[in-house]
Amino acid sequence: MRPHNLRPTPAINHAGARNARVFFINRYFFPDMSATAQILTDLACGLAENGFEIHVVCSRQLYDAAGARLAAEELLRGVIVHRIWTTRFGRSGLLGRAFDYASFYVLCGAALARLLRRGDIVVAKTDPPLISIVAAAAARLKGAALVNWLQDVFPEVASQLGANPLPAFLDRALRRLRDASLRAAAANVVLGSRMLEYIGTRCIPASQCRVIENSADPDSLRPRAPGDSALRVRLGLVDKFVIGYSGNLGRAHEYDTVLGAAEALRLDGRFAFLFIGGGVNMRSLEIQVKQRGLSNFHFLPYQARENLEDSLAASDVHLASLIPTLEGLIVPSKFYGILAVGRPVVFIGDGDGELSRAIRSSRCGLVVEAGNSKALVDAINSLESDVGRRHAMGAAARELLCTRYSSKRALERWRELLAQVQANPDHRR
Repeated sequence: MRPHNLRPTPAINHAGARNARVFFINRYFFPDMSATAQILTDLACGLAENGFEIHVVCSRQLYDAAGARLAAEELLRGVIVHRIWTTRFGRSGLLGRAFDYASFYVLCGAALARLLRRGDIVVAKTDPPLISIVAAAAARLKGAALVNWLQDVFPEVASQLGANPLPAFLDRALRRLRDASLRAAAANVVLGSRMLEYIGTRCIPASQCRVIENSADPDSLRPRAPGDSALRVRLGLVDKFVIGYSGNLGRAHEYDTVLGAAEALRLDGRFAFLFIGGGVNMRSLEIQVKQRGLSNFHFLPYQARENLEDSLAASDVHLASLIPTLEGLIVPSKFYGILAVGRPVVFIGDGDGELSRAIRSSRCGLVVEAGNSKALVDAINSLESDVGRRHAMGAAARELLCTRYSSKRALERWRELLAQVQANPDHRR
């Protein structure tokens, strides 16, 4: 049976009107294990439980498995999922990824033209990049309201990484079209103050922007003592001080600082580095570790979601990183899971970055400037030698998650935003 025949009865909101249908656009959705897909899954399912008719338009792939063949349409926890066909080259090569993006743009636009009707709300995330241009056109055509959810800012990210294949004139044209799609939106959701600052430089009015940070669920990810982690026991790391990294280690994430610190600590048997996840830089790091003969590293693939709490608990402290030039364009989403399990965070990047500001103000970890391996070694040694400080930082991390970055708080802010968009007919242009 097709999902639209299983559509839940639209609920009545507090104003006595039916909630609008909401269509989220993102390449990945449940059961994908990427951090942003999990954030979308939690939000979409939470909104569905609160009476919204939620649709998700996504691909049939998984983040780390382009060959996955998920159902074209299904109803998952009250969310109606429309999975469109795309090419399946995967994330390993830029050219193949470009073909995957292009096919998603075309088929997503066709799906929105078929599914949308007047009064709907379209929430366009930024995977694939620039999908807001397609969403803006479809929303305008069908009389729907557009909300852009900026997880990152393209093509600026590609340019900063030196991976932008576009000629200058085309890059400028796409930025103008992207900016037009932001100005045409009822709202643009950004992840923090640095991203809000950058969007302002593109002449997007602050009145059209809303800061809603990414989040994690404090009920599904809870603090657990390192010694209680089955993964830590299985890997024989019970007597080690484990420095962890969990999630995507992509082109945006700096790892040379970690590599330098690991070399400096290679003869110190107290320490072990546990890297769990994937990404192009994860593969590069693993090659570098083998070439340098470092025995203090352990690499594992992404863990199943039901094992995430245990795998995060395996480390005494967690790393997060971002290339400094990408501040204002990306916020590492792995940060929120680390907070949830009550571990200190060592952020490697811009000393005035989004995460740096949050870490310093809450005292939930330490900040190391990118490239300063000695400072990272000092940070690791100081945390290993001071159990009390480590526990205080972990408690502060959990408190920060519960008070500022919980999925419940994010859900409530999204409910308010969607209600405001629905209440304003001027948004349906």
